[in-house]
Amino acid sequence: MQRTKRRRVVIDCDPGIDDSLALMLALSMEEVEVAGITVVCGNGPVELGFSNAKKVLRQMGRLDVPVFRGAEHPLKREYVSALDTHGRDALGESFLPEVPGGEQPEGAVDFLEKELLKGGCSVIALGPLTNLALLAERSPQAFGCAEELVSMGGNFRSHGNCSPVAEYNYWADPDAAALVYEAASRLGKKIHMVGLDVTRRIVLTPDLLEYMKRLNSKTGEFVQAITKFYLDFHWEWEHIIGCVVNDPLAVAYFADRGMCSGLEAYVAIETGGIAMGQSVVDAAGFYRREANAVVLTETDPLRFFRMFFGRILKLEEKKLDLLEDLVRQ
Repeated sequence: MQRTKRRRVVIDCDPGIDDSLALMLALSMEEVEVAGITVVCGNGPVELGFSNAKKVLRQMGRLDVPVFRGAEHPLKREYVSALDTHGRDALGESFLPEVPGGEQPEGAVDFLEKELLKGGCSVIALGPLTNLALLAERSPQAFGCAEELVSMGGNFRSHGNCSPVAEYNYWADPDAAALVYEAASRLGKKIHMVGLDVTRRIVLTPDLLEYMKRLNSKTGEFVQAITKFYLDFHWEWEHIIGCVVNDPLAVAYFADRGMCSGLEAYVAIETGGIAMGQSVVDAAGFYRREANAVVLTETDPLRFFRMFFGRILKLEEKKLDLLEDLVRQ
């Protein structure tokens, strides 16, 4: 039997509840080799993100994966965290014990530049695009060497989650997002935009959590501890019984291209005014510009949860059959 070729990737993130779930998934996959984790300010300040990444690595038994601190503030606008959504510790107010050590001599942008220049490495960006924007400004060559760029961010047909038209990651640093999409245009690259159109369909419900605990109590209890705050937030503000876990879908799509589908289009990011952070998708080709993005619009929640449960819980396929009754279609 031929083994699946592993794809090397740097995960740029702002852990964050759903970032942590995405890290758990990536670290569980034979198809993915996580070369390192770079942290950006977003859901929480960089120090919280650095701490939370190490907590996830300890949970997964992967403290060998290096974590690098990145940008502590957006390129131009004032930093606005999402601690109201993710809790005071940015990890659902689980207040898990700290993991000492893990200090690195280089920063996130230095690491990204070095890894991408080696070739054969991709980036999955799960937070604001500040680190990638700084990389594109410093070293267009390294940015252009990325085998693939996947960004959890933006929205097309779906409404925003921090303004009527904007998704948080692009709203938190719109100048960085705009710069990254323009850099992709100049270099003839396409960013895979895993936005709210698809991630809003990935809802972790209380029933799914209970099933997870029955299948693997250790992992299930960890996931429950970090998502309880998130579930409460979604019920209070969106009247959803469950929580939308955006970031793991970006990892799942990176590993399984059939997980989502969409269209190629030119995308620009608005940097000011009431539409700040909006991802403007030129689906009709109005600007007559070459596509710089693959904008995902459709996904299969059951396919996602079969992958997510199967990988992080280390289960055989036959044990996942009950998911069809538990997943919202």
